[in-house]
Amino acid sequence: MTLGLLAGAALAGLLIGLSLGLLGGGGSILAVPVLLALGQTAGQATTGSLAVVAATSLVGAVAAQRVGSTVLVGGGVAFGGLAVGGAALGAHAAGAVPDAVLLLAFAALLLVVAGLMVRRQLRAGASGPAVGHRSHVGIDDPIITFTPAFACACPRAVKVLVTATLVGLLTGFLGVGGGFLVVPALVIALGLPMAAAVGTSLVAIAVTSLAALLVRLGATQQPDWHLVALLTGLAVAGALVGTWVARRVEAGRLQAAFTALLVVVAVWTAARGLPALA
Repeated sequence: MTLGLLAGAALAGLLIGLSLGLLGGGGSILAVPVLLALGQTAGQATTGSLAVVAATSLVGAVAAQRVGSTVLVGGGVAFGGLAVGGAALGAHAAGAVPDAVLLLAFAALLLVVAGLMVRRQLRAGASGPAVGHRSHVGIDDPIITFTPAFACACPRAVKVLVTATLVGLLTGFLGVGGGFLVVPALVIALGLPMAAAVGTSLVAIAVTSLAALLVRLGATQQPDWHLVALLTGLAVAGALVGTWVARRVEAGRLQAAFTALLVVVAVWTAARGLPALA
C-alpha cells in the first residue's frame, strides 16, 4: 500500500466516523464510495463495506449500552437471524451482476436516503418538532423520523419477516447496513420504543452484515483487507471525535450538509457506472 493510499484511507475513515458521530448514523453508507475512490472495484468495495458496517455497528451497540441506552441483544440477534437468508441471496446476486449495475443501484439508494432526509427536514421546518422519534445512536441509521403512518394491518410476524428479508437483501447486495429499514421495523412491527429500537438495530445490522460478508468471502473479488481494516479502525476513532463535536454544532446544518453530500456522492457513483453499462 502506497503512502498516498494510506493517507487517503486515513482521511476517508475519519470522515466516515465523523459523520457517524456528528449525525448519529448514516456514515456507513459512505464506505462503498470511499473504497471506490481508493481504487477498489464495485464488487470489492461492497464486500469491504460489509466489514466496516459490521464492526462499526458492533462497536455502536456496545457504546449505546455503556451510555445507558436499551439494547435488546436477543431481539437484535433474532431479527438479524431472520435477515440472514436475504443477506445470503443478496450477496450471491452481487457476485453475478456487472459492476455497473452495483454502482447504479448504490447511487439510487443514496438518492432515496437523501430524499427521506429532505422530507424529514421539510416536515420539521413546517411543523416545528417532528412527530415521532429521532434515531440518535444508530450507526447506520440516517436520522429519519418514523411516525405511526407507516403502520399496516398485516400480521406482525409477516411484517417482521418481510422487512428482515428486505434488509438482508439490501445488505448483501449493496454492502450497507440498512438501519433506515431496521429501526422502523423494530418500532412498528415489534412495538419497541425508539430508545430500544436504535440500540437493538445495531445488533441486527452487525449479524446481517457479518452473514453477508461470510457469503461474499468465497463468491466475489476480495478487497484490499489492509485498506478495509485501516478504514474501519479510523471510522471508529472518527465516530468518537464526531460525538464530541456534535454537542457544539447545530444539528440542522449538519443534516443538510450530509444530505447534500449524499446527492454529490450519488451523482459521482452514477457517473462511474453509466459509461461501463453502455
